[in-house]
Amino acid sequence: MFLVSTNYIAGKELEMLGLVKGSTVRAKHLGRDIAQSLKSLVGGELKGYTEMMNEARDLATVRMVEEANKLGADAIVNVRYESGSIMQTASEVIAYGTAVKFK
Repeated sequence: MFLVSTNYIAGKELEMLGLVKGSTVRAKHLGRDIAQSLKSLVGGELKGYTEMMNEARDLATVRMVEEANKLGADAIVNVRYESGSIMQTASEVIAYGTAVKFK
């Protein structure tokens, strides 16, 4: 499965199949959340949250690809990621794009 952020794939003629998406809501456990809060007082990267968001993007991508596979897609173009806070300790990550088939 090809995933690209452009709306085309060089040398390929594309048939649009439709929008596909995948999402997840993630939260760190309380102990880690407290540790990250303390880290924010002194500055620097909050590695626990960086890991959490990377895991969330990976899972959202897998779910988006699964949806595209159900449509018989060869690729997903115009791939985008967004995240938002659901509550103080949880974030949603969504991956979306347009499923396409090669002509």
